Amino acid sequence: MPAIKKANLPVDPTLPTPVPEPLVPLAPPVPAIPPQAMAPGDERTWSTLAHLSTLLNLVTGFGGPIAALIIYIVYKDRSRFVAYHALQAMVFQLIWWFGGGVLIGLMWAVVGALSAILVGIVLIPVAACITPILALMPVGALIYGIVGAVQVSQGQDFKYWLAGDWVRGTLTGV
Repeated sequence: MPAIKKANLPVDPTLPTPVPEPLVPLAPPVPAIPPQAMAPGDERTWSTLAHLSTLLNLVTGFGGPIAALIIYIVYKDRSRFVAYHALQAMVFQLIWWFGGGVLIGLMWAVVGALSAILVGIVLIPVAACITPILALMPVGALIYGIVGAVQVSQGQDFKYWLAGDWVRGTLTGV
């Protein structure tokens, strides 16, 4: 590939020579105002609402985890207590509300696929018996969320089974 040569164009003496603009100093950065700490009563209130967000799932089908996530995002810098309970409520709802539906769907998909080789026809009664049990998962999550809300509103710490330890480890970085 041939090298490209710069053309030596004549400089027009009538044109002004460009002068670089002087650098303007930037204003000093404004120090960030740290978030204001929450009162213990407010912490209990927002933590209770995070646990009760599971009731939104009865009406919307999916609003509970979204409400808990919003509470987490808004209050995570102001209160570790609220952040812990909101994130814990969100994770627990995702696992139990949507996990039950996913398990039911997977089970019936496997039964449907195995019906092509006649094994699935034998599994239909088994799947029909397991479906109501898996459908009770959201009801258990609803009751467990209400228990958590009551305990937190009374000032006690509440930890969801399995999800609580994982969330605490995530928030503390351990």
